[in-house]
Amino acid sequence: MTDPIKVFGNVGSPYTQKMLSLLRYRNIPYSVSWGDVVQNLSFLNIEPPKPVLLPTMVFKDDEGSDICRTDTTPIIRYLEELYKEKSVIPPSPILSFLNYLLEDFADEWTTKYMFHYRWYFNEDADNAKKMLVLQHKIDIDDESMNQFGDIIADRQINRLWVVGSNDDTAKLIDQSYKRYLSLMEKHLKFLPFMFGQRPSSSDFGLYGQLTQLVGFDPTPRNIAYKQSPRTVSWVNIMSDLSGLHDSGGIGEFFGVKSNQANNKNKLNYFKDNSYGWLDVNNIPNSLIEIFNEVGKVYIPCLIANANAYKNGDEVWETSIDGEIWKQKTFPYQVKCLNWIKDEFNMLSPDDKETTLNLIGGSGCEKILD
Repeated sequence: MTDPIKVFGNVGSPYTQKMLSLLRYRNIPYSVSWGDVVQNLSFLNIEPPKPVLLPTMVFKDDEGSDICRTDTTPIIRYLEELYKEKSVIPPSPILSFLNYLLEDFADEWTTKYMFHYRWYFNEDADNAKKMLVLQHKIDIDDESMNQFGDIIADRQINRLWVVGSNDDTAKLIDQSYKRYLSLMEKHLKFLPFMFGQRPSSSDFGLYGQLTQLVGFDPTPRNIAYKQSPRTVSWVNIMSDLSGLHDSGGIGEFFGVKSNQANNKNKLNYFKDNSYGWLDVNNIPNSLIEIFNEVGKVYIPCLIANANAYKNGDEVWETSIDGEIWKQKTFPYQVKCLNWIKDEFNMLSPDDKETTLNLIGGSGCEKILD
């Protein structure tokens, strides 16, 4: 493919930020249009997807016609077919599965942090309703900005219960976010990315949500700056990895001599897809602890949601970390659970056993039948 991929999104969309960072890292040409997706697509005579989600990315099909894609996890796997260098999927089947599970956690659970903090607290909601409008149209007049901002805020605040955010679960969400930051801080002391010296798709999933938590919303931003400076710095670095190589360091800028920095022949830009990943036999405990958090908070949601969907219940509740969690049933998260199971069932018997040995006892094993 030679034409830039058309991306339609919003600055305040974590999934838009996820994909833009990934495209930059993989050096895939793209153009991005901010603002109203349907309107921007109509200018190009492109039929919008149903439903319209952020980001919407436009590709060419085999006949050269425009086709819209919106689900970031399948899009990333589709890009793997189109572009071979700088893969974000670990070649090890075991790491590939763990990466898939962690990416799903990022997309479906850590987004609860983002939505909760953005709309549960007045300061954050006041910030969001202005910024989201301005990111659509920077030169909008104040009266219109306030009018549209109030409409957005009312709609989103009324949807808090849909993702499980309420007075009863606020403490649980806050505690999980703080644990997650502590786990990130610990892991980033040893590795620059989740699965080694190069980013995986789960890194970009986590990054997308953190762009909002660290850089957009006041309450979680303040928490992050106090609790995990490594995570804050990681988010800044993740924004553009287009020239990432394996010979980085403090270097002479800080008065430290580097034997690697002056020899460009030694720079490895991770075009070799087998290079830079963790050894399955040497998984750090810091990564296992992150999966313990996945098993503690996200897996109970997946199980309860699937059972509710099967029984035709519109709302479900379960116990998470000793607290009651209640929210609306989501058919999409039933698909997420089934996709995780599909990924696991593609593993060989030996790889399944190794995977279960790694994350057994975390709670994640409860969905891997």
